[in-house]
Amino acid sequence: QASTVQATSVSRKPTPEAACTMSRCCCTNAEKEKDNKFTVGGENDISEGPVQRRSCTDVFCIPVFILAQLAFIGVTVMGLADGNPARLYRPRDYRGAYCGAEQNWNGGPDTSNAPMLSYTMNMFSTTDVIMKQLVCSSVSKSALESLLTSPEFDEYLCDCCLVPCGRCDGALDNGGDLKTGSQLQSTISARMAELTNASQAAKLFSPTGANGDLFGSATFWEYTTKYFNAVCLPSCNTSIATINASSGVVRTYLYSPAKDDPLYLEWRVLLNSSLASDIKATMEKDFTFQALPYSVCPYEPELCVPMPGVAFSKITFGSDFCTFEMSADVIDAIGSAAASTFESIGGSSMVLPANEELGKWAGDFQKTIDTFAVVSASSFIVGLVFLILVRFFVGCCVWLTIFMTVLMFFFGGFSTYVLSGQCKGATLMESGQQTVTAVLMVVKTGEDSASERMDPQADGSDYRGAQRRTKTGKLCLNWADQTDFPKYTAANYNRSDLVSNFCRNPYHEGDANKATMIWCITGVAHAPWEECVPIGVFRPQCLHGYAIDTQKMRDTLWGASFVIWAVGLIWIIVIMCFVRRIRLAIALNKVAAVFLGNNPHILWVPIMQAVIAIAGSVTWMWSASFLLSQVPAGYTPTGHFETYEEAQGTVSTCAFWEFGEDCKGTKGQCADRWPMGLAWKDNNCEMDGDVAKCWRCAQPRFTLDLRFAWSVFIYLWNNAFNAAFGQIVIAMAVSVWFFTGQKSQTPVVARAFRTVVRYHLGSVALGSFVVAVVQFVRYVVKYIEKQSAAQNNRVMVFVLKCLQCCIWCFEKIVQFLNKNAYIQIALLGKPFCTSAKKAFFLILRNAVRFGTLAALSGMVHSIGFIFIMTGTGVIGFFLLREMHPDVSPFMPLVCFSCVSYVVARIYMNVFGLAVDTSLQCFLAVEEMGVAGEYVPYSLRRFMNSGAEAKDREVEEEKEAEEETNEEAHDMAEEGEAKEEREEESVEGGDDFENNQQDAADRKREL
Repeated sequence: QASTVQATSVSRKPTPEAACTMSRCCCTNAEKEKDNKFTVGGENDISEGPVQRRSCTDVFCIPVFILAQLAFIGVTVMGLADGNPARLYRPRDYRGAYCGAEQNWNGGPDTSNAPMLSYTMNMFSTTDVIMKQLVCSSVSKSALESLLTSPEFDEYLCDCCLVPCGRCDGALDNGGDLKTGSQLQSTISARMAELTNASQAAKLFSPTGANGDLFGSATFWEYTTKYFNAVCLPSCNTSIATINASSGVVRTYLYSPAKDDPLYLEWRVLLNSSLASDIKATMEKDFTFQALPYSVCPYEPELCVPMPGVAFSKITFGSDFCTFEMSADVIDAIGSAAASTFESIGGSSMVLPANEELGKWAGDFQKTIDTFAVVSASSFIVGLVFLILVRFFVGCCVWLTIFMTVLMFFFGGFSTYVLSGQCKGATLMESGQQTVTAVLMVVKTGEDSASERMDPQADGSDYRGAQRRTKTGKLCLNWADQTDFPKYTAANYNRSDLVSNFCRNPYHEGDANKATMIWCITGVAHAPWEECVPIGVFRPQCLHGYAIDTQKMRDTLWGASFVIWAVGLIWIIVIMCFVRRIRLAIALNKVAAVFLGNNPHILWVPIMQAVIAIAGSVTWMWSASFLLSQVPAGYTPTGHFETYEEAQGTVSTCAFWEFGEDCKGTKGQCADRWPMGLAWKDNNCEMDGDVAKCWRCAQPRFTLDLRFAWSVFIYLWNNAFNAAFGQIVIAMAVSVWFFTGQKSQTPVVARAFRTVVRYHLGSVALGSFVVAVVQFVRYVVKYIEKQSAAQNNRVMVFVLKCLQCCIWCFEKIVQFLNKNAYIQIALLGKPFCTSAKKAFFLILRNAVRFGTLAALSGMVHSIGFIFIMTGTGVIGFFLLREMHPDVSPFMPLVCFSCVSYVVARIYMNVFGLAVDTSLQCFLAVEEMGVAGEYVPYSLRRFMNSGAEAKDREVEEEKEAEEETNEEAHDMAEEGEAKEEREEESVEGGDDFENNQQDAADRKREL
């Protein structure tokens, strides 16, 4: 019996499961991980290629996917009933009213006969300077001194900046003072005639006109949104001259400042007072404008005054938007070059391109359509050339790119080091020169830097420095010699140290108007006084400040430069340690290039994906437009508000780490949630006592609701499904090709397509669903961030931005894992979750290889994009020069670049997936320890080392098995000895037989 037990114990080979059962405390995850490895003869045996006997995977997802599409159709039908997509693209005036609409929200104008968005003169901005010249003149000042109360007169002096006060930083530059009635009448009449009389429009934009450079400078045209009203008109060229009698009666409008203008009271007093009859006559005569009829311009008269000398035309044929043109007489007066400059500047500030340029570009493309077709075909040829070159030169390219990354680290550190001390607007050398200049200025004045210091929280009354020039460089007059402000003398302000021509801030505690900074008297007619800045205030290094504003940031950059250099050194060490893995990555890229060379028709897969994605996106945008355009009537308030800040709110300009009262934004009534409405100023202000409320709200173009959220989710799922289907088809094709001996003669693409459609559509739906959920969560967080920003919750905005970054990273991880799961499905035919698990453990076992391949593949992808786009551009340029030498190359080259980018993306997406699939096939062959003739030539030298490793693993398993058998043999011998001792100790026949029977039972158990 003992010999039988011993023989049985030695000959029986214990399985890993039996070993774990006998001694669970010694059982590790290593045995479980074997289930995930590729083994010959096991469940994961693909030594002869991808698994042939397959079954349908994740079938339950297919009906769910179909039901989701039906629900999307139902949501779309619901949106068709009430939606109006025209709200998303129709032009809107500055009030938010839609052009060409019979009804507008909140009693807006009837613009059914005015479909074009054009522009009229903003009278409040264009006449502001002229109005202030009149009201703030010496003539008006003398009249108002007797018409206003003492507090009102003090307010008037400050509003006109006639004296130093807290609301001004210098005298107003409004064209000079008017000291006599005749001077006032002639000056104001000449300036206003250019605005009210169309025959004098040429003078308006000429520097020699009465308004000088006010309207003829580029600055005016850079702020056209300020000087023009965006309104709806029947056509772009609507003006007083183009309308006829049937259009209605031309209206007139007598200008008046807005009720919230600081000088509104003074204007009304002068206009209604008989004591200032000459001023009143000038105001009534020269400030009267002609306005378009109501039937042409459905707004108040003040919004329908055309700008003299400015005409408008459509941006492009069929467009509803107008852009700027200059009239013929203006072009004759200022020249065609200046007129073109003004037109382009004005159009750019309105964010509207020039009509001529767009039309010319469209015409150039139409002329070169034949060249475009040839270049598009050439782009695919350039891609094939790139794949051929990759097979031979990818190694050189990768090592060159690695060398370039090393240089990038060190040059990046050097640039950061220089930037940490660079002065604003200058190079490092120029910053040093500015520092020397600041020091020399202090030395020249003969004053110590301490004398230039003053309390930064005060108004400069303690300043006793030697600054003699204003902040714009004007030389100050001696306090004792100046006559513009007679009261500012050393005798009157004996505590302010009014000596020489040094800048000071003299005032008495009881003065009604006080400056907030040191200043001096310049004697210049249009700016008799101006603020100053102490000498050396920008010290110690940069007179005009640093390129980096804060010292903390400069110190950070200084330290970051050394960190970048350290990372560069670490990068070199990593490269030296990973040389073999880099060579494996190069070999895999060569294999992918060979696959695309043998199967170029695989490129039809991403092409068809692109067509499907475009068609699906267009369909979704059409359906979503109906849902987006449904803005509820009560979404935006309809009342009036006192200030722009109360209506629109303010946004904090502080960095996210800065807090305090100065960093708090205010929530606007029009923009208290996202999508936000907009605030606009109503000329018909609502009076609340003495407070004028002139600001109102306009609705946003769109809103978001749950129906739109469902529509977005289905769109994300469809896009992810489309991408996943292409990935698994390409992975299947590469897998079949890898394990095929006759690689150039096997039709792998059709077989891959049939297999995926037949067995794995459910897995595609499940994997794409996971990606869509993650993406949808990220968009929901983005929506919440927008709502928090509308509420000026800066902390929550920062937290949500960080959360979005985390979700984005997680999304990339999921997409990476999904891609490798699809490769596992192609190889083994398992369900999605099982394949994802196997892919995860495969990546975990070969993390360094996957990481190295990902990094180098990014380099190869960048080289591929550059090569294909550059090659296509060069071919296109020479073809264009030969086929159409008279056409400007700008627009055709832009089109060539676009098509070459698309082609490069198609090639590199397929190429990248082929690399990833080849890596998994290589790892499978390596784990199985086989090296068949089907292994691509570039990988065979790596397979030898893999086979050796597999042999070592087999030997280790044999040694472990022998140790297990020896332990079983020892246990059997110990049992026999124990049985013999028990037999000797038993007395009596029956007892002996019973004990013998018990021993035999124990033997069998052992």
